[in-house]
Amino acid sequence: METSRHLLPEAARRIAAWCGVVLLVAGVVGVGVYLCIVFKTAVTPVLLALLGTALLGPVHRWLIRMRLRRSLAAALTCVALVGVVGGAGYVVVSALIDTGDQIVASLKQAGQWVADHFGVAGGDGVTNLADNAKQLLSKFGAGAASGVLEGLSLLGSLLATSVLALLLTFFFLKDSDRAVGLAHSLAPRGAGDTVEAMARRAFEAVEGFMRGTTLIAFIDAVCITVGLVILRVPGALGLGALVFIGAYIPYLGAFVSGAVAVLVALADRGFGIALWTLGIVLAVQQLEGHILQPVIQSRTVQMHPAMIMIALTAGASVAGLIGMLLAVPVSAAAFAVLGELRKRYSDGDGDGPASDVPAEPVPPDS
Repeated sequence: METSRHLLPEAARRIAAWCGVVLLVAGVVGVGVYLCIVFKTAVTPVLLALLGTALLGPVHRWLIRMRLRRSLAAALTCVALVGVVGGAGYVVVSALIDTGDQIVASLKQAGQWVADHFGVAGGDGVTNLADNAKQLLSKFGAGAASGVLEGLSLLGSLLATSVLALLLTFFFLKDSDRAVGLAHSLAPRGAGDTVEAMARRAFEAVEGFMRGTTLIAFIDAVCITVGLVILRVPGALGLGALVFIGAYIPYLGAFVSGAVAVLVALADRGFGIALWTLGIVLAVQQLEGHILQPVIQSRTVQMHPAMIMIALTAGASVAGLIGMLLAVPVSAAAFAVLGELRKRYSDGDGDGPASDVPAEPVPPDS
């Protein structure tokens, strides 16, 4: 037995052990992703409710400190959520509808300008890009109109998802004080503190992402909208709304919304105003990257840009636009859990949590 134990060198045995762990974790993650895809009708409202809970947690805790009952505080918070989201959605959709045709026309002119000045072959194709997109949307709309039942089913599914997410947000807020006890009851014996710490770190990461992204999106949208209004770029409100929405998809959303703003300025106001627009977009992005994100999100969301792009690609391949919106907060929560495990076990011998990591006190309204 002693001889067979040393058939492989120590380094090879360690590598084999780590390979086994990686394969096991990859298998568990793969099964989890598959189950999420199969039960996406139920998983999507839960994830949206968790994002809403992370965003509205401070409001709920403030209402509780004002001596309101937890259920009443949760109800008022959800009502405020409906009002804010509904109002913001109305403003954004109205701005995009009012200026949508103007933006599309400017994009067509920008495509023709690029074809004329840079000798791009097939200028007609560049010019008609927006027309092709509108034809595609019209075909989709015609198909949806011809299949009334299918359209009603899609609308009913979206409405049901929204209502279910709102109800889950209410219950998550109302019963958030029971989350710690639930984590301890579901955890294996002796692992309650570790499970609680991982859950706290994951929720803090999602909370930081939602609050920080919302604040950064608002600041970016206001700054770019003001700059576009000063430069008299058409569709400034719609472009600002596009910037606000795109901020929830890191890097990719900012690039797309900024490029659209520059192209609209190029088509309607000329090359000089387009350069000024590009300067405003780059200045706002530098402000976001070097000041806003380090100050607002540095302590909660710490992910390399390459990892964020990989997460966005994976989310888009799994669940489309919803996957892109959920990819970064889910990845941030996963990295927070890994960071907590590394912190707890790196100082020990691998048999248990490090002794110098105390359990955090449990606030009454967490």
